[in-house]
Amino acid sequence: MKRSQVNAIIQQTEVFFHSFGFKLPPWAHWTVQDWKQQSSDISEIMDRGLGWDLTDFGLGTFEQKGLVLFTIRNGKLEPGSKPYAEKLMMVREEQETPFHYHWTKIEDIINRGGGTLLLELAWEDADRVLSNRDVEVSIDGVRRRFAAGEQVALAPGESITLPTELYHRFWAKRGGGPVLTGEVSMVNDDSGDNKFLDPIGRFPDIEEDAEPYRLLASDYAQWIDV
Repeated sequence: MKRSQVNAIIQQTEVFFHSFGFKLPPWAHWTVQDWKQQSSDISEIMDRGLGWDLTDFGLGTFEQKGLVLFTIRNGKLEPGSKPYAEKLMMVREEQETPFHYHWTKIEDIINRGGGTLLLELAWEDADRVLSNRDVEVSIDGVRRRFAAGEQVALAPGESITLPTELYHRFWAKRGGGPVLTGEVSMVNDDSGDNKFLDPIGRFPDIEEDAEPYRLLASDYAQWIDV
């Protein structure tokens, strides 16, 4: 992806978040110079991958398969650290986050506003082979059973709990507009706790054709001297 494209997507996402009155922490709006000039201890932000995150899953088709999100908080799997994480996402119409699961993380996916969020769920029979078994999950505390591959629709205000090792993919329903999507979960580890059904990338390769409008969490090591 080109940096200019990443910049435009983040600008659109900021407007989208603002339209719902959802406020991000002040450092979400820092420029590159703001980051470089910080005298405060920002090690927690950097070490735990807080901030902007954007991916096209290495496929180069962001509008079809991609996601932009902001990690608000995240802990570590160690004594004394917060054991939870929270993200906010903009999921566009028919923009798919492909099938994947987590070995460690249990998460709630929440439709916080906008259109309808659609998910497809499936267990694994063998390595990267989907099962035909039914899937039982909790939707806002109510146990629901779905056939493998059946679409699950979440209207604004609804949420679903996804257990470990349950494949899931999601997108916003066509015609309803993008979805302000929340995630509340156990500690998040995108470098080691994602298994995709089809081996794809998690972080984008960026062509630097412009200066970053906002730094991605994956940019910190390159752009900030600590």
